[in-house]
Amino acid sequence: MNKVTQCTVQSGGQRATREVILDNAARAASALDALGVGWGDTVAVMMRNDLVFLEAIFACDQLGACSVAVNWHFQKEEIAYILSDSAAKVMVIHADLLPPVREAIPESIRIIVVPPHQTLLEAYGLPLEQGLPVEGQRTWQSMVGDHEPWPRPVSASPGSVIYTSGTTGRPKGVKREPLDAATAERSRRSRAHIQGSSEGMRALMASPLYHAGPNATARTAVALASYLNIMPRFDGEEMLRIIERERITNLSVVPTMLVRLLALPDAVKQRYDLSSLEQVVHGAGPCPPETKRRIIDWFGPIVTETYGSTEVGLVTRCTSEEWLQRPGTVGRPVAGVSVRVMGDDGDWLPPGQQGELFIHNGNAGGFSYLNAPDATQAVTREGHITNGDVGYLDDQGYLYITDRKRDMIISGGVNIYPAEIEAVLQQCPGVHDCAVFGIADPQYGEAVAAAVVAMPDWRLDTDAIRAYLSTRIARYKVPRHIRFHADLPREAMGKVFKNKLREAYRASPDSNA
Repeated sequence: MNKVTQCTVQSGGQRATREVILDNAARAASALDALGVGWGDTVAVMMRNDLVFLEAIFACDQLGACSVAVNWHFQKEEIAYILSDSAAKVMVIHADLLPPVREAIPESIRIIVVPPHQTLLEAYGLPLEQGLPVEGQRTWQSMVGDHEPWPRPVSASPGSVIYTSGTTGRPKGVKREPLDAATAERSRRSRAHIQGSSEGMRALMASPLYHAGPNATARTAVALASYLNIMPRFDGEEMLRIIERERITNLSVVPTMLVRLLALPDAVKQRYDLSSLEQVVHGAGPCPPETKRRIIDWFGPIVTETYGSTEVGLVTRCTSEEWLQRPGTVGRPVAGVSVRVMGDDGDWLPPGQQGELFIHNGNAGGFSYLNAPDATQAVTREGHITNGDVGYLDDQGYLYITDRKRDMIISGGVNIYPAEIEAVLQQCPGVHDCAVFGIADPQYGEAVAAAVVAMPDWRLDTDAIRAYLSTRIARYKVPRHIRFHADLPREAMGKVFKNKLREAYRASPDSNA
């Protein structure tokens, strides 16, 4: 890691310099070595945003071990699978998260608990006594204090293993190959360019570190920033307050956060001075066009969109000017990246034609799905990788993402892409949030269903929604089933768990349709 300037890292009430974090990481590396963790071994990290999360992944880096970031929203069965699949030797976990999942952790795994700090507990509305150590379990802080810093040179490390969300099937661990020095430098420069990162920036992020994008973003920011604030949990007004107080220059968000920021009362939005912002970067999912326009109007032409995936890393960069000229694009592939579009017949398609996207990222190095060589081979074509996204390139090389292949609905033999319907439905008066998906249909094989969240104090009915959609999309795309919800089941990065919505339909197919 390059240490280019003095850096302070903050998360809630926690505050430490880069040097302290790296020193703690070096001491933790010695402790993990004493527990038998070596090059290529894995350490599971199941925590909310916390400075210790950074210390844990940097400690693994020094040993050449893999930190396995575990989504703390997962259930016991999912956690047990990941721990087994990754062959974790040690698990670092927030103290309050341990009791509910203790029985899912094999006895062979050494557990290190991290008492959550007060501001984290407050952010999640948890009682302060949950911040106490678990009886009989060693804490991270005591472990670090008992060891001297790791004395050997830092090993080439594959970094963090990130498990895909598992919204369909078992989650798969994405493991990167260790990078040689030239590729590592190219990777750092590419990520910094795409995200507009620069030495001395003052950065703010609120996305969970167990996701690939935030995990990599935090690593870059610790190396470059003079100040980094990792919010324990997203809160719209608190984010604006931090931007003003800390004179934040670089903000990293996901579309769901943008929607919630825009939903703040005008008086709240006008209360804070955001003039320090130089770069607002969003990614990790599609952003509704109206949301994007309103954010650009509010923040100015400093909004940059990125596209990438856990498997291939960051692929494109799209400035405000480019998006306003070509609404819907996620930008052009950056230098070192190749994007191809494959048709249903397996042939590569020309510009303007929609198909499955295959990407080669020369800035990211190779990857494989942990313990799943067949799955890795199945997504690889001529050195290019697909994560199931569907889209096309225009004649100027700009990329458009239209859907996920796995989400595609086949109704009566016709391919229907939910994202197209969602983009229109999101603009329907009174619609606050929505998701479109397929459900089993005895006549057509699949039927289009929509889950809708209405705006507060707004009365919506299915007929009005269908009337709105029928003038804007083909009638066969208009959802046959519409159900209203108080909110949608989203994970922290904003992705809707459509499998849960499908399960709700299967459980009560006749209600509210």
